[in-house]
Amino acid sequence: MNRYADLKQRQQQEFSAFPMQFAFSNQQFAEAMAALGLEPTDTDKVYKTPGGGIYRREDGPRLKEMMDRFDRELQEAIAGDQTGDGFIYEMFLYELNVHEYGYTMDTEDTLDALGYTVEEVLGNPRLKRGIEKAVTEICGRD
Repeated sequence: MNRYADLKQRQQQEFSAFPMQFAFSNQQFAEAMAALGLEPTDTDKVYKTPGGGIYRREDGPRLKEMMDRFDRELQEAIAGDQTGDGFIYEMFLYELNVHEYGYTMDTEDTLDALGYTVEEVLGNPRLKRGIEKAVTEICGRD
């Protein structure tokens, strides 16, 4: 069981259920607008995101609340790990594996994904303990 992976999966499922469409052509845009219950000319009723996302302006506050809550949940889980041996370790282990640390031996992509600098991690005993434990776990594999 990895609590960080579970949190990410639950949050991804919730995000995926949010009424957002993606369009990369005029035809897809028309289809996306229809899926949102709008006409293609109702561009004043939607927000566009980087990467082709489109969602109704009226859903903007709901999206912001959801994203703020996701961040709060992560920060609370990190704060709840008093030693770095629990959630923090699981977080680093998951992200190091996703970013192929065992192959690259480079933590940069992992730290970028989590929004940390090397200095922040090394300056926080809990974060430092978590990443060291995760690196040791990965390096100890055959």
